[in-house]
Amino acid sequence: MGESWFHREFLTPKRLAFNVFFYGSHLAFFVYGWHSQATNNKLAALNGLKFSVWTSRGAGLVLAYDGGLILLPMLRNIIRVIRPKLTWLFPADENIWFHRQVAYSMAFWAMIHTTAHYVNFINVERTQVRPQLALQIHYTQPGGITGHFMLLIMLLMYTTAHHKIRNQCFEAFWYTHHLAFFFMIGLYTHATGCFVRDSANPDYIPTFPFYSTEHCLGYESWRFIIWPGLIYFGERVYREIRARRATKLSKLLVHPSGAMELRINKPSFKYTAGQWLFIQVPDVSRWQWHPFTITSAPEDPYVSVHIRQVGDWTQALGERVGAGPSVVAALTQAAMKGGEKDEKDDTLFGSRGDFVELDPSSVNRSLPVTRIDGPYGAPAEDVFNVEIAVLVGAGIGVTPFASILKHIWYRQRSGHLGSLRRVEFFWICRDAPSFGWFQSLLQEVEAAQADPNFLRINIYLTQKIGDDMLWNIAVNDAGADYDPLTLLRSRTMFGRPDWKSIYGRMRQAIDSGQYLPGTNSELKTTVGTYFCGPTPIAKAIKEATVQNSSASVNFTFAKVSFEGREVQFCYADIYIGALLSFVSCTAATHLRPGAIYVFYVG
Repeated sequence: MGESWFHREFLTPKRLAFNVFFYGSHLAFFVYGWHSQATNNKLAALNGLKFSVWTSRGAGLVLAYDGGLILLPMLRNIIRVIRPKLTWLFPADENIWFHRQVAYSMAFWAMIHTTAHYVNFINVERTQVRPQLALQIHYTQPGGITGHFMLLIMLLMYTTAHHKIRNQCFEAFWYTHHLAFFFMIGLYTHATGCFVRDSANPDYIPTFPFYSTEHCLGYESWRFIIWPGLIYFGERVYREIRARRATKLSKLLVHPSGAMELRINKPSFKYTAGQWLFIQVPDVSRWQWHPFTITSAPEDPYVSVHIRQVGDWTQALGERVGAGPSVVAALTQAAMKGGEKDEKDDTLFGSRGDFVELDPSSVNRSLPVTRIDGPYGAPAEDVFNVEIAVLVGAGIGVTPFASILKHIWYRQRSGHLGSLRRVEFFWICRDAPSFGWFQSLLQEVEAAQADPNFLRINIYLTQKIGDDMLWNIAVNDAGADYDPLTLLRSRTMFGRPDWKSIYGRMRQAIDSGQYLPGTNSELKTTVGTYFCGPTPIAKAIKEATVQNSSASVNFTFAKVSFEGREVQFCYADIYIGALLSFVSCTAATHLRPGAIYVFYVG
């Protein structure tokens, strides 16, 4: 049985604390807005409308509150700085999840606010508490105009944010989401209609906010909620300036199964293992920025990312650099054959671990101009705060762990591993050519282990293998010191991992003192699991960690979510350019040019 919704939301201490604060604060603002309107003697005439006006005022104040909250999770640079210091206080790694919760809340309170106001306007016309028609308030006064304008934008943003729309036409989601700029302008100016006033005639002034606070008795909430908008705008300007600093694409490698490795030099770029960045290639698209996980370690003299060619943008990039389908097909075909470790032929694609380093002169074109912005995301320094780290990657979800494994290797050499004493690395792949993405890295890390028990590599192949590969495995595996598929000392396993059995055996080994020599059974061992990949696998692993936690072994779980498959956080240079670029809706694969990761603590 999986974890129930009730258990997750109300029996988990951090989530319960969040729910109490989040929904409690919304209810408090609603009650305050209702009460302040109902008890204001200056608004006695308006209060004659009773429940509809009290409801609209309370819901309006809650919407203003949400209008300030919804931009806070998007302040990525600020979150990146405060995350290591304050993650114990609030779930800084769940910023996108929090953004969605605020959006859901806005949709709910917007329905209440709008419905109550429609009743208000009808009652105004019926009672003539003011000599106006409902249509006049709706479509000729600033409050009604901005309100309907925001509703239209919300309709566009919410419908295109549905996962089916995002999967089939990501541009529709992304560019309509930039209408948030105009939504916030409408929110800040919504009260300029002076609907809440103590007289029948409005009391306008020529300067912002265009109404007199002496007779227009709104909450003036814009004074408070405008600050997140200003900070967000300032961050976007800073990101644009930072992205334009000197950047050079120094090398481009092509791996089997359509994975390109870009190595970039940018002296001003500083990052931590496990983070991600945005990439823009003007020759491919002037407006699109795409996020990818950093696969190099901070100690490397370059910044690298692995990009799989599965979408329009990534395939266009492959064509631009001369790594089109023919190069990828040749590499993949060689990988599928699964040759022996020392076997080399006269072709360019000899063994499974080979890759092609593109020579720009051979294709009569230079490497394209590349811009990067970042880094973003959750650092992986948490790995060094646990005694045992379990790293699990599924498919392209292995990318963040390339950086983390490299970083662990460097720190192992320097003797600065912190509390970390053992690492279990699991890689689940559907097809054998994918092993070529990081085979050379895994070989180097495996070969450099002075303690064979420190790092254990576990690779699972889940796709049915062909007859040719099956024959090669049978021939090459007998008596060999390396696995014929991965060329590692660790053997490849077939099928899906049994996580409950894996964690159960680990707990038993730890309790018996066989897993960590010298471990006292009276001490509590912390095993941190870090996963990147599809949600179903994440749920299975989390259930296994919860089920096997005990008084002596504490299994924790953190998910590096494949947000890129659902929501890509790329952005356009300017809004006009983004709107002009809103021209194409492509297949679902267009959404998967790279893995976009947001650290989510389960």
